[in-house]
Amino acid sequence: MENTDSLPARGGMGDKVLGTLRVLEISGIGPGPFCAMHLADLGADVISIGRPDAPGGRKPARALLSRGKRSVLADLKTPAGRDLVLQLVRHADVLIEGMRPGVMEKLGLGPEPCARHNPRLVYGRMTGWGQSGPLAQVAGHDNNYISVSGALWHASPAGQRPVTPFTTVGDIGGGALYLAVGLLSAVLHARASGRGSVVDAAILDGSAHALNLLLHARNAGMVSNTRGRSIHDSSPFYETYVCADGQHITIGAIEPQFYALLLQNLGLQDDPAFQAGQWDQTAWPALRARLAAVFLGQTRSEWQQQMEGTDICFGAVLSPAEAAQHPHNVARQVYLEQDGVLQTAPAPRFNGQAYVPGAMASGGEHTADILERLSAAPSEWPRRDGPSRH
Repeated sequence: MENTDSLPARGGMGDKVLGTLRVLEISGIGPGPFCAMHLADLGADVISIGRPDAPGGRKPARALLSRGKRSVLADLKTPAGRDLVLQLVRHADVLIEGMRPGVMEKLGLGPEPCARHNPRLVYGRMTGWGQSGPLAQVAGHDNNYISVSGALWHASPAGQRPVTPFTTVGDIGGGALYLAVGLLSAVLHARASGRGSVVDAAILDGSAHALNLLLHARNAGMVSNTRGRSIHDSSPFYETYVCADGQHITIGAIEPQFYALLLQNLGLQDDPAFQAGQWDQTAWPALRARLAAVFLGQTRSEWQQQMEGTDICFGAVLSPAEAAQHPHNVARQVYLEQDGVLQTAPAPRFNGQAYVPGAMASGGEHTADILERLSAAPSEWPRRDGPSRH
């Protein structure tokens, strides 16, 4: 890996922390493409191979998850498609695929044939259930994986149905980001040892592993196995409240000094109802109801003016479109528009700056160029910064 101590934050791909990483993505849906986009955001050279038979015969349009990638269309069920993948595998550091277990093997593109072409290849497998186990061959989606992993259990107050945060806990948190960590770890090992690895990244595994902080909190008595008896779903000081205009705010005043500041801000520091200890759970239902009535007295904007920027631990609940306009997000350039599409900037930041994302690719727009480069220089990865040379 490059030494990043003095890397400029903006500029050519080679200046980015993953500027030496070459990734071959077998295009799919959800977490695999997100992981490949994340790597491209950080400078990796990603070639995404998609199916030529788009629904309805339409050419795939530019998509947010294609940003920073080069797009090739190929039929992997044909000898030409398989040969293209294996030719690119010879020069890749990473391959990402998100098929059901066994599909890539049936195509002749499983880990073993790829390793014969490139023993240093890191072969990343992105699934919901994993490569083994009773459910490995069963269809599923984000909400199914996190329900079985245990990650969905606490996503509701008592007496209400758990609601899945769309893709963030499963596909992204438990899937794409764990795949990225696994791939980069295996690349470090491959560069040191000359031996590649097969990375089995399952959303089930990742979302379960992410529960260790919650399990730590449970061991400390902050989280219960029963809904409605934990700090995050029953305490008055860690809660989401509705405002006069129907919008919502969040309060997270867990630490005693922040809780004291909350009561002072609301003029409740001398209120007899709040003289009970902060952690007296028998008082929580009444105090939560009291605070709910208080927060109904002003709009979300008015509470922002009163509390935002203090150590109360306050946040207005914003839609993505609203978040894009929030002064803090504007100052940090967290959101941007590209080709009329609202999106978020690459993260994390390096040397105090966020990277500039690459352009969104339309399906197959780089096919001719990459095939031409491979034909001209079959012993090289087809470069994106000029003609290939021996």
